[in-house]
Amino acid sequence: MRDTALHANANFAAVLLAGGRSTRMGRDKAAVLINGTPLWQLQLDKLRALHPAELYISGRRDGPFAAAGVEIVEDESPDLGPLGGIAATLARMTSPRLLVLAIDLPAMTPAFLRSLFGESGCLIPQRGDFFEPLAAVYPKAATALAQTALQRTDRSMQRFCRELVAADLAHPQQLAATALPYFRNLNEPRDLAPD
Repeated sequence: MRDTALHANANFAAVLLAGGRSTRMGRDKAAVLINGTPLWQLQLDKLRALHPAELYISGRRDGPFAAAGVEIVEDESPDLGPLGGIAATLARMTSPRLLVLAIDLPAMTPAFLRSLFGESGCLIPQRGDFFEPLAAVYPKAATALAQTALQRTDRSMQRFCRELVAADLAHPQQLAATALPYFRNLNEPRDLAPD
């Protein structure tokens, strides 16, 4: 089975990015209930299904996931955005690759995340010229590049991904139309309404 092959042959860490302010939602997105289950738990279960060697949550130590039994990695400084969480986790982990999943992608599936472990190494989904960096795989070798990027005023994930690709540390993977729904963001209360 492919699940077994990934578990046996892939040494990777996984992190749930849950450190955002959730300003537009008006409350912590991680605690939002989806069919009675907190969003953080749904997303963490997707990562657990892939059997990572290391599992982390990037967020506040007092977040709604505090008792989840998973190591929480806090940003070195507050308000650094997703890059801050990714950089802190890259620095903390020992595995060669890091699978990242954002808290606000509730339609993401373990099967799609599994597909990001391609033969070409670390894959970052791309829609045209736009990267989808919050469900992607990053190499441990990107730690220094991430730390350097945090020192700039432009800490955009788009720039960081372009630099990784240029340095041959990651590879873009164009999204098929069937995968686009996985990247539907949960940002505002109206996004909770069924389609």
